[in-house]
Amino acid sequence: MSRQALHELRNRLTETVIGSSDAAELLLTALLARGHVLIEGAPGIGKTSLAHALASSMGGSFKRVQFTPDLLPADLLGSSLYRMDRGEFEFIPGPVFANCLLADEINRTSPRVQSALLECMNDGRVTLEGVTRDLPSPFLVIATRNDTYATGTFPLPEPQLDRFLLSVVMSLPDEEVQNRILMAHAEGRIPESHGEALVSLEEIRALQGEAGAVPVSAAVGEYITALCQGLRQLAGAEHSVSVRAALAVMQAARANAFLDEAAAVYPDHVQAVFAAVMRHRVIAEDGGDAALWIAEVLERTPVV
Repeated sequence: MSRQALHELRNRLTETVIGSSDAAELLLTALLARGHVLIEGAPGIGKTSLAHALASSMGGSFKRVQFTPDLLPADLLGSSLYRMDRGEFEFIPGPVFANCLLADEINRTSPRVQSALLECMNDGRVTLEGVTRDLPSPFLVIATRNDTYATGTFPLPEPQLDRFLLSVVMSLPDEEVQNRILMAHAEGRIPESHGEALVSLEEIRALQGEAGAVPVSAAVGEYITALCQGLRQLAGAEHSVSVRAALAVMQAARANAFLDEAAAVYPDHVQAVFAAVMRHRVIAEDGGDAALWIAEVLERTPVV
């Protein structure tokens, strides 16, 4: 996948959902870092459209699941069907056996179904009836969560949240951007979110390998550790930021540096992804504001 193709992919995302440049950058960061994405925000601001635009731009298979309270794990993972003509069971793969899974409104399904995704997202495989099956590579979960209305929703447990590399927050754009959106729709200038694929699976895997090889110096590693430790102190609990979270910061910073065409990871790249990696992992207790803690630790931690 050439740099030109990467720019075309970024342009498609920002043209499909006007005003989403920051969210599009984070989605590409997660794709390059082999991570999963949780897109949060109110209804009607383009969460699903942006996710669909990225998924359809990738070669390979794409499945969308509307998460509802009556969804069962088998509806997601698959099940075995007995074939009388052959006298044996046949496994029917569920929609999770795709290169990109769009989990729409993931917080509207039960914790039982949410937990069914843990092995998929963490290990890229599914174990059912004692048989382990690998998922396609690359495998990307893009989940949307409505964070405005709590009626009919279930909270995502901490282990589930920890499997998402990044949390992308989308909010209502300002009046100027809203007007641009209206006129773009009025003039028919909004591209289809399900256009032809721009990149093949082989290109994506090659890009992921390149992004994962961007050098990280010992000094930058110490900076990441200092940020995580500072956040633990503000949260008042050692377990508030896991080692997985620190690794996620490094992983995302590498991908951000690759997008920036930098020769190595610098503190700027760490700062660019730190909030997106941490905002859904740090649980504020006793009325604390996790967003303020993240902003404070970024401000007060010395840059190497």
